[in-house]
Amino acid sequence: MYIKTTACCKINIGLNIISKRSDGFHNLETIFYPVPLYDEISIVQSETDKISLGGHKLEGNPNDNLVLKAVRLLRENNCFVPPVHISLKKNIPSGAGLGGGSSDAAAVIKELNKHLALGLTNQKMEQMISRLGADCPFFIQCKPVYAEGIGNVFSPIEIDLSGWHLVLVKPNDYVSTKEAYALIKPIPSKYNIKEEVKKPVILWKETIFNDFEKSVFPHHPTIKKLRNQLYRIGASYACMSGSGSTVFGLFRNETDLSEIDKEHFTFECVL
Repeated sequence: MYIKTTACCKINIGLNIISKRSDGFHNLETIFYPVPLYDEISIVQSETDKISLGGHKLEGNPNDNLVLKAVRLLRENNCFVPPVHISLKKNIPSGAGLGGGSSDAAAVIKELNKHLALGLTNQKMEQMISRLGADCPFFIQCKPVYAEGIGNVFSPIEIDLSGWHLVLVKPNDYVSTKEAYALIKPIPSKYNIKEEVKKPVILWKETIFNDFEKSVFPHHPTIKKLRNQLYRIGASYACMSGSGSTVFGLFRNETDLSEIDKEHFTFECVL
């Protein structure tokens, strides 16, 4: 067995924290949109499960990586998966609000399902992988969705950013999800995000917000500075993705990024 695949990432277009739940989680609404920045994954049969990591540094114990948890999850669901050696090159920075780890796990489940003929439907894979993270199911199909609940209840949404120039910038600042939520004050948005995204992108900055910016920016001024820089160099819309620390900008044309400090990770593409 030799499998070679890639795993994309996502941005959040708007993120409203609506209320705190009795289970301690928060109800939210957001739009997940896939982005063609890819981690590289290869899988070969091995004597024991193991992982090799390259690219952007990952914190924590490698054996706790979501790709190995995805393999174990398949076995827990009565799928025969032999011991595997997974090589993972991280081109998507971690702790960035881009969902890279969730995407890696989804890619592993999809590819093992295909190559080992496990017979799992997209719906079944989405159901299974939700145990690993609220946004994991999104990466099974990688299509734009409107997300509710804790970010795990999806519905299709018509949104097409084809032709727009996307710029991602991630500073060295790290924002933990726990920190971001601890500082947030839930309040329902007065705008319907599903309706607002139907408007021209240039108008989004008036009504489509990421609530985490209110709690993160005061403690991480570099992230706020980068968001403002993207607007200054011509972004039609700029926002922090997820709980940070990546900010993204949507531009009508290719832009000069020389103002952005070279120490920051940057990625640009045409969607």
